[in-house]
Amino acid sequence: MTDAAARELAARGLDARDDTAPPTGATAALVLADGTVFWGSGIGATGVTDGEVCFNTSMTGYQEILTDPSYAGQIITFTFPHIGNVGANPEDIETMTPAARGLVLRADITDPSNWRSMQHLNAWLESHGLIGLAGVDTRQLTHRIRDNGAPSGVIVHAPDGRFDLPAIRSKAKAWPGLGGMDLAKTVTCAQTYVWEETRWRLGEGYGRLAAPKYRVVAVDYGAKRNILRCLADLGCHVTVVPATATAEEILRHEPDGVFLSNGPGDPAATGVYAVPTLQKLLAESKLPIFGICLGHQLLSLALGAKTEKMHQGHRGANHPVKDLASGRVEITSQNHGFVVQDDTLPESLEPTHVSLFDGSNEGIRVKDRPVFSVQYHPEASPGPQDSHYLFERFVAAISESRS
Repeated sequence: MTDAAARELAARGLDARDDTAPPTGATAALVLADGTVFWGSGIGATGVTDGEVCFNTSMTGYQEILTDPSYAGQIITFTFPHIGNVGANPEDIETMTPAARGLVLRADITDPSNWRSMQHLNAWLESHGLIGLAGVDTRQLTHRIRDNGAPSGVIVHAPDGRFDLPAIRSKAKAWPGLGGMDLAKTVTCAQTYVWEETRWRLGEGYGRLAAPKYRVVAVDYGAKRNILRCLADLGCHVTVVPATATAEEILRHEPDGVFLSNGPGDPAATGVYAVPTLQKLLAESKLPIFGICLGHQLLSLALGAKTEKMHQGHRGANHPVKDLASGRVEITSQNHGFVVQDDTLPESLEPTHVSLFDGSNEGIRVKDRPVFSVQYHPEASPGPQDSHYLFERFVAAISESRS
């Protein structure tokens, strides 16, 4: 809600759960499955959207976050209040069609003030059909998620201020949650393609791969573009295949290495078809394999570990992770609601990284093979660049394997 609406609610002695008519000026609402209502001002497209409500603590990169395919099925609460300050542009995207269900902000969208801005964020949201609301007490909402876990919820943006709360509450309560959902199929590529774009550089923009050194097949469970750019930047000719690609289809491209991408949903659900493929790939080849996020979870499942849903998940660009081999601490970008259970790792695996927030697993490696993965996002889009060395490690493993 707007500040004026918040003051009006306070003056009337109402709280977020009040069932009376919306406060004056309210054109949107976030309704949780337990019936809680957060009033606000609508932003972006009009309509209704449902999903799991999570929060992201990043101070930058809202456009990259909103276009990250890993957010399929989720409504994103931004804890940073100044969203929209750098506008939007056609370069800072991770996929052409955003998979996030909606967004929640503390303050109205900030007018852009950046030399790269091409569009106001609100216009960009409208163009992509993304529904959101501003004016919500995001601190209260974040505390609620932290204490009670990520709830199901519905955002309604109705410029006329009319809300059918009983119907909206029923819709929020009916949303099943991410557990058991295979969302990789909803965001993966429809067919195989080649990726040659390299990382963005000031004054140059994105480059093109000129002299490929290695052949990499990337399995697309919801791949972020900047991950593919990082691979191409190190001389990898990347062939991207759908999430449902078989081991035979992957090996048909004669790769020097295989990359397993990030993605949304429950890894156990995606693993129904992905795990047998990875197990066959591991059995029939000695190729270096590198996984990120969902790719990390699927690789772990294929090697005998188990995953579970987290209480609130990790989402932000300020997560400290410790490299257990070097003792070095990296500040990382993360987005995941499921995690690999450390106590289920078989003898063939060893943990390589750990979260300093909650001690959860952040990486594994096979002890006698060039196969490894991490839970976080080393491509730094958005986020710090502390972990770019992992791409170099993968390429070094490829080079050593070839020689």
